[in-house]
Amino acid sequence: MFGVEAVPVHVEVDVSFGLPVFTMVGLPDASVRESRDRVKAAIRNCGFEFPSQRVTVNLAPADVRKAGAAFDLPIALGVLAAAGFIRHRGVGEIVLLGELSLDGSIQRTRGVLPIAAAARREGLPAILLPDANAAEAAVVDGLAVWPVSSLREAVATLNGDILPRVPRAMPTPAAATVAVSPDLTDVHGQAFARRAIEIAAAGAHNLLMVGPPGAGKTLLARCVPGILPPLTVEEALESTAIHSVAGTLPTGTGLLTVPPFRAPHHTISDVALVGGGSIPRPGEISLAHNGVLFLDEMPEFDRRVLEVLRQPIEHGAVTIARAARTAVFPARFVLIAAMNPCPCGYRGHAVRECRCTPTQVANYAGRISGPLRDRIDLVVSVTALSAAELATGAPGEASAAVRARVLRARTAQRRSLEDVSSPRVHSSARRSAAHATSSAMKLLAQAADRMALSARAYGRTLRVARTIAHLEDSELTREAHVSEALQYRADVLG
Repeated sequence: MFGVEAVPVHVEVDVSFGLPVFTMVGLPDASVRESRDRVKAAIRNCGFEFPSQRVTVNLAPADVRKAGAAFDLPIALGVLAAAGFIRHRGVGEIVLLGELSLDGSIQRTRGVLPIAAAARREGLPAILLPDANAAEAAVVDGLAVWPVSSLREAVATLNGDILPRVPRAMPTPAAATVAVSPDLTDVHGQAFARRAIEIAAAGAHNLLMVGPPGAGKTLLARCVPGILPPLTVEEALESTAIHSVAGTLPTGTGLLTVPPFRAPHHTISDVALVGGGSIPRPGEISLAHNGVLFLDEMPEFDRRVLEVLRQPIEHGAVTIARAARTAVFPARFVLIAAMNPCPCGYRGHAVRECRCTPTQVANYAGRISGPLRDRIDLVVSVTALSAAELATGAPGEASAAVRARVLRARTAQRRSLEDVSSPRVHSSARRSAAHATSSAMKLLAQAADRMALSARAYGRTLRVARTIAHLEDSELTREAHVSEALQYRADVLG
């Protein structure tokens, strides 16, 4: 694997006369070189005889570095084929992968979905892989999937002594249930914040919630996956491939059926957030692709970590360049962030007194740079509720009702994109303007001058107004929609 793309590797094994030496060539790294001991032990513990001759394994192409334990199974089967234990003449046309235990059992591996997709593109007929990865590979049509649980079963399958097992079918995103997350009925009050997360979900807008500790910011954020639209088949394939490469796909999972929700701790490094490494792997923002990235206590994150978010937010992808090649990870997510209004957390609180100085408050707010805040579409203040309000307040609207409106708004957005097209960059703002009244555009222009909005903020505000119009089933963006969008641009930290 390189990024989310699979590179085919041919495992060639030669058994010749000479001193019993196991040699491996083809630019293997330490994890691949260590497979020699695992392969020897697995072959012997499964009742086969390891050749007491010179064994040479070549991993081609030789100019691509090989890493990971997925080469264990093909190396072992190659040795057994060269020694005459495998009769299948077309074994070189079958994709083989899996990590071996010393007793010959086969452990799950990473990146199976992209590998299976690449095998289908290459026109290969079948893939033999660990039983735990079978559901993941079965997502790819037109490719025979042969799950095995041990080296002995793999040999029997290739020799035709037993019929390949058929993996069980997995549910598609269309048949999936709603994401398992808190329901909005658990949220009392907070009408302004509830409205903001609905708009964020409907238009995939970025949201920052500012409020004292315990006001409900985290609960509101965790409700967002429950009101997002279900993943399409294309989105599910993209997200599943990323989680497969990262090794975070649960065992026995085929396609991911609900939008992912990632909430990294504020001690995370910039590489862990965006991805990287000598062999690039996806970071948290790619794992949140087609879902939600939640940054709780946003100012506590390292400044460098926050700044690396700027490009992915703008372009929806992360590009990681290495000397050998460049990997591109998709990263289209809804950013939900939460923070306190000051270091102590109680600035503006109705009861508790804030002891922070103006300088401390300014420094705390300044941890989020202007360019990053410019990319946040919605900023809302979340106030603390009293004990009486929590005890007597009526539960809010259920997530199911909000989700229905979000789905209607997303459908209306797709229609708008089909009605007005533009081949140029940043065309989304122009599309939104094409559906706005002249009075709405005039109001936005006046506000942009007074609030000193950048060109980016101008376009994002117009997009938010368009989303509000879609939520209200309005064909045109009117003054009321622009006014509501502008109030989310107010500086609640000022």
